[in-house]
Amino acid sequence: MTQRWKQRPTGSTWGDWGDDDELGRINLVTPEKVLAGVREVENGITFCLSLPLDYPGGTALNQRRHPPVVAPTEDMQGAPATFYNVHMSEMESFGDPKYVDVWADDVVTLSLQYSTQWDSLAHVGAEFDADGDGVEEAVYYNGYRAGVDLVGPVADARGDGGTHRAFAHHLGLEHMAFHGVQGRGVLVDLAHHLGDAWEGVDRTKLEEIMAADGVVVEPGDILLLHTGFATRVLEWERNPDPVKIHTMCSYLDARDPSLLEWIADSQISALVADNYAVEGLLGKDRDPSRHSFLPIHHLCLFELGVPLGEMWYLHELAEWLREHGRSRFLLTAPPLRMPGIVGSPVTPIATV
Repeated sequence: MTQRWKQRPTGSTWGDWGDDDELGRINLVTPEKVLAGVREVENGITFCLSLPLDYPGGTALNQRRHPPVVAPTEDMQGAPATFYNVHMSEMESFGDPKYVDVWADDVVTLSLQYSTQWDSLAHVGAEFDADGDGVEEAVYYNGYRAGVDLVGPVADARGDGGTHRAFAHHLGLEHMAFHGVQGRGVLVDLAHHLGDAWEGVDRTKLEEIMAADGVVVEPGDILLLHTGFATRVLEWERNPDPVKIHTMCSYLDARDPSLLEWIADSQISALVADNYAVEGLLGKDRDPSRHSFLPIHHLCLFELGVPLGEMWYLHELAEWLREHGRSRFLLTAPPLRMPGIVGSPVTPIATV
């Protein structure tokens, strides 16, 4: 029993790695699992699994997430400039220079979940009676509390109308970054079997495809799903079709309870797809009962502690693996070590 919770969701991993755990199933990425990934390296070939971080372009996919804006920092006179000379007068203290330096320094304003990204365990919580008193609280993985451990913008104490930024005092991605995300990746090539069809993949279909390709997933593996979504996004060259981008390529069918059971039983350490949300966003939910809008997000981030990777770029890797009759590789994919962030851009590398 911890100070944060007296009861945990049925089937969850809360407390399995200690009262104060903030990693969830990333704990399964052990030194032995790193070595298992290293043993998959036979050719020394690497694949970048990230889209350019200014893709998909625009806000058609998510109106709240905007493309990054890159700008120069100010020069030594306080004026903005991308490239600028250092004036001779500024170099006098260094003696008589034989040349004048030219500098570049810039800053980026970036929605951390705009493109290829990790979702942290702080990304999705739920209302749940963690105290066992019959009253539901807003909590996150391992019982960390909204408003205490994860806080939203609050009025600035200076009283000038400013705000503090939202901040994850716990469950931020800096913990995952410090632990390291390097181990054995396993790819399931849904696109090869299903093409660009916009359809849900239930447990039966997933297991059929895995069996056809000889894919085996073991505890601690990082599972990657290639649907072809990111490939189509790249082809649009930052100008996506605002309708088609929501109705293309396969996704995990979160309405299938058996699929959710498989994810839980598989003991994967992380779940990744090249599509927008791993599971499908199907519009208005006709189910009148009280339930999660995104069941796989709820299961993975809130209950199991399984981080989600979204919009990874898997095209060349999937082609190479199929050509060579393989599905496993060494995956290196740490998020940014920025304290308090709930999502992070990532440039994953697969080595085969």
